Amino acid sequence: MKTPLVAVGKSGTYTADDSATHAKTKMQITLKDVKAVTPSQIDTTTKPKGLYVVLTLTVKNVGSKDGGFHPYGLMKWEDEQTAEQDASTLEKTGAGQDVDTTYRPGQSVTGDVVLDVPRMGGRVNFYDGLEAASLAFELPAD
Repeated sequence: MKTPLVAVGKSGTYTADDSATHAKTKMQITLKDVKAVTPSQIDTTTKPKGLYVVLTLTVKNVGSKDGGFHPYGLMKWEDEQTAEQDASTLEKTGAGQDVDTTYRPGQSVTGDVVLDVPRMGGRVNFYDGLEAASLAFELPAD
């Protein structure tokens, strides 16, 4: 199955699988914005290995069972020249709500995920399981 690629302003869905109960539900993620930021813009003194990029996401449970979105450690960046690299950080922007949570059917949250990527462009793959990426987010090249 091909991984859906989500561009800014677009949405994609995937089936969330609860690792404890194995309950499955449909989750929808909308990529609202992508922007490169400096450490001072997200109130951190930690220097990125590459470039801090903020993804503003709206996560919604469009299924019939509880489902989670837990991006930490599950976001990996790649492009045509570079193999997948872990892009996860624990950094926060202070804007929006925390998208890393469990959602009951119909619930949604809009908030930011801060990533550390080598450069703009490429894609960020999100893994909700051990197999293929569940969704991918397109990063603009500029």
